[in-house]
Amino acid sequence: MEYIIGTLLALAVSIFATVIGLDRDRAFYPTVTIVVASYYGLFAVMGGSHEALAAETVVIAGFILLAALGFRFNLWLLVAALAGHGVFDFFHGHVVSNPGVPAWWPMFCMTYDITAAGYLAWLLGRSVLPARIQQAAGAA
Repeated sequence: MEYIIGTLLALAVSIFATVIGLDRDRAFYPTVTIVVASYYGLFAVMGGSHEALAAETVVIAGFILLAALGFRFNLWLLVAALAGHGVFDFFHGHVVSNPGVPAWWPMFCMTYDITAAGYLAWLLGRSVLPARIQQAAGAA
């Protein structure tokens, strides 16, 4: 069930963002990436584990960096970041011991992330969104 809900929710959010124009702004998918990555920090706080929070913070910082670089330079980095977070979800329990993570979360988040990455790749491939920042005429 987690897989179905993750997929359907990612599609619903992504399609809604496209229909109303939220994803016309380059900041939408970087923001999604930052929010998705930050949930494990929330779970560490809920689980009362300082060790988990420290470990999760390192991972969160990496995804924030990828989100910032993708926003600034090329949205294809966000496709990689979202898909990479999906892979991280698959292995999360073997990498970080976080007592606050619900048992169903990694499967849900993995499918959400991979679906969102696929949708963003589809938008970029169709040139619906420009992958790179448009340079002004005469800019270096």
